[in-house]
Amino acid sequence: MKTKSPFLNSIINYMYSHHYAKKSIETYVFWITAYIHFHNKRHPTSMGNNEVEIFLNHLTVTKKVAARTQATALNALAFLYKHIIKNELSLDLNFVKSNRQQKLPVVLTQTEVSLFFRNINKRHYLIASLLYGSGLRLMEAVKIRVQDIDFDYKNIRIWNGKGNKATHLLQSGADIRTVQT
Repeated sequence: MKTKSPFLNSIINYMYSHHYAKKSIETYVFWITAYIHFHNKRHPTSMGNNEVEIFLNHLTVTKKVAARTQATALNALAFLYKHIIKNELSLDLNFVKSNRQQKLPVVLTQTEVSLFFRNINKRHYLIASLLYGSGLRLMEAVKIRVQDIDFDYKNIRIWNGKGNKATHLLQSGADIRTVQT
């Protein structure tokens, strides 16, 4: 992932060298870029708390973003100022917090789930049932290898899960143990 901006490329290189997830890097770079563009391409070293407050207010008032979106933008900017610019933001930022209601997740009924599994292509059945039955994330399920399956103990070993945790998934979906590696 490269951009035309040497400044953004230095942020990307810093995050890769500190083992940030690719998705986190993309998200932080998106919000840092949006912040810079919002302030007419001023360099972040020439800005500070006031500009961050104005940007966060803009997201809430004009763009009407959800609270988590605003929090993600704030986290990206806090990262920028703490790790890249080495001048942390104030803890007393005064901005309008988003009060937009969180969307309720769409949940399938038991009938819909059983209908789904009856009609799914046999090629995708195993991975879909793993995702549904164990709560695995998509990339965790895709990266499972044969040697990660312990048939004797009915156990699957997940490597480099979210947060770089190694997870043991037992056959009963309710019994999940997490172990730091």
